Amino acid sequence: MELGENQIKRYARHILLREVGGEGQAKLLDSKVLVIGAGGLGSPVLLYLAAAGIGTIGVIDDDTVDLSNLQRQVVHTTESVGGPKVESARKTIAAINPEVSFIAHNERLAADNAIDLVSAYDLIADGSDNFATRFLANDACYFARRPLVSAAILRFDGQVYTFKAYQDGNNPCYRCLFREPPPAGQIPTCAEAGVLGAFCGMVGSLQATEVIKELLGIGEGLAGSLLIIDALAWTFRKITVKPDAGCPLCGEAPEIRDLSIHER
Repeated sequence: MELGENQIKRYARHILLREVGGEGQAKLLDSKVLVIGAGGLGSPVLLYLAAAGIGTIGVIDDDTVDLSNLQRQVVHTTESVGGPKVESARKTIAAINPEVSFIAHNERLAADNAIDLVSAYDLIADGSDNFATRFLANDACYFARRPLVSAAILRFDGQVYTFKAYQDGNNPCYRCLFREPPPAGQIPTCAEAGVLGAFCGMVGSLQATEVIKELLGIGEGLAGSLLIIDALAWTFRKITVKPDAGCPLCGEAPEIRDLSIHER
């Protein structure tokens, strides 16, 4: 893919990077990424992926913009309150980079649509705010053989990780870390415990960086690792995570063979 004059100017700071260059930028322009959730994490991910020139960006979210979202969900504006988040995101992304092909999925990720949706993209970035969606995204990406860059945030704590358990080597899946969703009510949501808005931007930016690195195949990724950030103490910990031989999804004797487990 040959870059046009305007593209060379728009992405000049990327092209100057030895690890990216014109060839890498062309690869980004040819890439397709699905972002799950247009909320606190999905917002900065969407903004930076669009600015980076990811050629096709899909977002799946069935929620509408609420005034309480605007403290952290920076892809939305006050005039978007009451409207679908995916359409609000479409408008913002078009203003940032009209070259991006934006696909709005105004629905929830579910067992009956997950495989088809995930398979249509090169990489999935999960910024969802509930365990059911996180586990479904993990399982769908495993079966569809798509890399999953996931992040989570609550109060002043954040996590970022990449899962490619379908590949050989030290590649655990989300279920290797957390076997199954915790009982309802055991872990509070952001709506219950709160979250620092600016910190969402920071963790989402880290997630977007990992997405771009994965697409380009540069540097050291987070597959096999868990990055933990504490914003109050300003500590960053990178923990090695190994595949679990007893994992019901990717272990030696898998119990989960399709997504029907999510229909129960």
